[in-house]
Amino acid sequence: MSASDTSFSTSLFETLTGDRPGNVKELSESAAEHEPGSFLRHVGSLSMTKLADGLIDPKLVLSWLMQAVGAPAALVSWLVPVREAGSLLPQLFTAPHVRQMPQRKWAWAAGSLIQGLAAAAIVVIALTMQGMAAGLAMLVALGVLAIARSLSSVSYKDVLGKTVDRTRRGTTTGIATSVSAAGVILFAITLMTGVVERMSLVIAAISLAAVLWVAAAALFSTLREEDQPGEDKGSIGLSELSLLWKDADLGKFVIARVLLLPTALAPPYIVLLAAQAGDNRFGALGAMVLASALASLVSSYIWGRLADRSSRKVLIFTGLVAAAFLALAVVLGWSGLMGTIWASPVALFGLMIGYQGVRLGRSTYLVDMSPRDDRAAYTAVSNTTVGMMLLAFGAASSALAMAGPEMVLIVYAGICVVASGVAFTMKEVSE
Repeated sequence: MSASDTSFSTSLFETLTGDRPGNVKELSESAAEHEPGSFLRHVGSLSMTKLADGLIDPKLVLSWLMQAVGAPAALVSWLVPVREAGSLLPQLFTAPHVRQMPQRKWAWAAGSLIQGLAAAAIVVIALTMQGMAAGLAMLVALGVLAIARSLSSVSYKDVLGKTVDRTRRGTTTGIATSVSAAGVILFAITLMTGVVERMSLVIAAISLAAVLWVAAAALFSTLREEDQPGEDKGSIGLSELSLLWKDADLGKFVIARVLLLPTALAPPYIVLLAAQAGDNRFGALGAMVLASALASLVSSYIWGRLADRSSRKVLIFTGLVAAAFLALAVVLGWSGLMGTIWASPVALFGLMIGYQGVRLGRSTYLVDMSPRDDRAAYTAVSNTTVGMMLLAFGAASSALAMAGPEMVLIVYAGICVVASGVAFTMKEVSE
């Protein structure tokens, strides 16, 4: 890298973080020297993968696409469980292999590359298949994408901890989330305007997602990550779950994270509540994508900076924010206002702001509280446990929904309040 390139990286690093290179608490001397470039590579790679996630969103985009190719509704209902559980559950078993790698950036890059190939496969399926066969093939491709995502997830926090100092990790994720949200907003607006035929636009968006994942893999592979001895931890799999009770701080964090799951699961119930009140605008693909992306854009950078000061407090606040807007949705429904032009957008937008805070807060907290040599194991235990509980939450919510979406939202709001209480008792790790 030339001197001018180094100067530009340093200047941009200082602008984005408000800090000078070399002011570190955890990094080695070599890692600190390369931190500006590492920081920018993290931002670039994450921006691309997060934009790809938004363009292929299973809750919205893939659900529409599967219906468009004539897949049965029963298959469509499996999209979110396959995506979420597939991303989380395998991590307990992939983590020991990642921990044996001297440079773990290669695990992240491989996961990103495979996600790109899986997204490309979905495009081919949508263009060449119909009906049940198309639905089943898309689920298989999404399953591969989700498992590859789990490989990237279990390795990322370890690489981030080795290359970016603890006072700037939340900022890294916050900037990337905001940048990607801007791209998703453009996609959503294009969908809403109808200037491009919807099927063509969706296919183009998923194709772009495939390219972005491949490009992110190439960029991430250029990180200056220090070698460290590969770790042979012996047995793999469920034995790693013992960390939950051996480390009380990890156990408490996982409890809080599980209790914050309603921030991810509640949006469909707000949409259902609005539809029952006669407001179907948020049933439109573009409007749903837009609401989620706007929340990411306006809140992610702020949540990231706050997480660098205290990720624990971010988890406290976001639980309360989510509970407040879930309760607001119920009140609007009871009062007959949910069908008005502003009600469902306000409730959904506020909930998604809370959700973005949860994502940033939990990621930063886990990196900061984990022992340096065990970040991959802590990440895997946390994600696998949450993946199992996610399936339980989904089943319980489906049963509870028989009493109406209001009941689900009331219970979710209460759980989020309890989550904030649990987060309040967690130790401070950012300061």
